Amino acid sequence: MIFSAPSGSGKSTLVQYLMQQNPNLAFSISCTSRAPRGTEKDGVEYYFLTPDEFRRRIANDDFLEYEEVYTDKFYGTLKSEVERLSNAGKTVLFDVDVKGGVNIKKYYGDRALSIFVQPPSIEELSRRLHSRGTDAEEVIQTRLEKAAYELTFAPQFDRIVVNDNLDDAKAEVLKLMNEFLSDEQ
Repeated sequence: MIFSAPSGSGKSTLVQYLMQQNPNLAFSISCTSRAPRGTEKDGVEYYFLTPDEFRRRIANDDFLEYEEVYTDKFYGTLKSEVERLSNAGKTVLFDVDVKGGVNIKKYYGDRALSIFVQPPSIEELSRRLHSRGTDAEEVIQTRLEKAAYELTFAPQFDRIVVNDNLDDAKAEVLKLMNEFLSDEQ
């Protein structure tokens, strides 16, 4: 199951909710070259690599997908991480940027369900990013500009969930997950 969204849309909150609902889900930990935020730990939220380490892993074809989202700010999914989880009999849950989501869906086709989490508006997205208190104003403005671009990817996903009410969005993604997993049986 693939979740993508502009930053601040609530994607990670929805992914965490689904993880609590189904013990057979396993979160695919992505790699990034950005610095940890707040209490993030290596191997928990992300595998933190330097930009040079990231480039070396790209050259070794270690990634299922990757993207240089901002200059020297890479994000990607290691093939070994997905294999590790699949070999353990888990359903892998991806929390990735929109290009990564599209690429993973192309790779897995009908074996994957791709969900785009959409904010109700750019204005609401701005409010959410500001209320996080984790980024400088210029970073927030860059994220908002990128969000407008990322919203154009929504039609390439199997489902779009508008996160204007968190409880409704949780119910919707739970229903989508249950339908997808029952179809897999």
